Amino acid sequence: MADAKVIPFGEEPRSSRRKVPRLGRGGRSQGSLKPVPQQRDEALEQRPQTAAAAVPPLPPGPPKQAPGSGDWERKLAHGLSFLRRRITGDYEVDDFGYDHDLTEQVLMSLLRPLYEKYFRVEVKGIENIPDSGGALVVANHSGVLPLDGLMLQVAVHDNHPAKRHLRLLAADLVFVLPVVNELARKAGHTLACSEDAQLLLERGEVVGVMPEGFKGIGKPFSERYKLQRFGRGGFVSTALRAGAPIVPCSIVGAEEIYPMVGNAKTLARLLGLPYFPVTPTFPLLGPLGAVPLPTKWTIQFGEPIPTDGHPPEAADDPMLMFNLTDQVRETIQHTLYKLLVQRRSVFF
Repeated sequence: MADAKVIPFGEEPRSSRRKVPRLGRGGRSQGSLKPVPQQRDEALEQRPQTAAAAVPPLPPGPPKQAPGSGDWERKLAHGLSFLRRRITGDYEVDDFGYDHDLTEQVLMSLLRPLYEKYFRVEVKGIENIPDSGGALVVANHSGVLPLDGLMLQVAVHDNHPAKRHLRLLAADLVFVLPVVNELARKAGHTLACSEDAQLLLERGEVVGVMPEGFKGIGKPFSERYKLQRFGRGGFVSTALRAGAPIVPCSIVGAEEIYPMVGNAKTLARLLGLPYFPVTPTFPLLGPLGAVPLPTKWTIQFGEPIPTDGHPPEAADDPMLMFNLTDQVRETIQHTLYKLLVQRRSVFF
């Protein structure tokens, strides 16, 4: 057996030993292997210790405002601007007495809480009112006091995409009362006569008329939602002359705000009124009885009935006027019945 080569313990064999190259002058290797430069990684040393340190601090934002403070500041600015215009006279009034600035800033703002919070009016079919040009809105009338006309005005303005204003045709009594007369003129209402209505339609305004008149708002509670006579159809003649479409409108909810169970005709004649209502709360509770009941309202605008396809002499055709008047009345009555069937409750 050949002699084995003894390797001392703790000593590596020569074949397995790593040859370390000898460095000469200038740090250069004299062997075949080049030295590994042992330089400090300055980029690693300059790296931030945490990720948060690498994100630059954000500039300080605007100071936090209390909820709703911006709305109050905007309302205050609008109010001061309105007062400045009223003091300096920088506003316009048309030949009917309509004050657009006062209506937009004051009157509509006073009516809007009653419209949104008290009666909670729901509007349907607002797209049937054209975006421009004249249109005649014909609606039913009810409620002892003409609150339905005011709510109709707010409904058109606040829901129409073009924010159109409704110019209502009112009865003579409205323009006799001292304070009501001035407010009605400022809000854009005018006397219910064919000349004024035709002029407004030709100017491209949306005109509202309630042909039932006092017969509608003064009817007893037992006849609620039963349309009264629509007069002689003068509104149809006006629409034909102006070539404006007729938009039927049905209002549900106004009949119940003052349930009229009686009419003191003698007292009405003494006061010069068309009727003197007797309700479960008025005049028994005095001024408190004049507060309307908080009923839930629905206002629906039907499809417009065009009139521009008729010749100019059609406005003097009694048969055509009768047919169109009956068509508008039946449309409103049918829609009223449909809305009443769909209504869940008078108050909800």
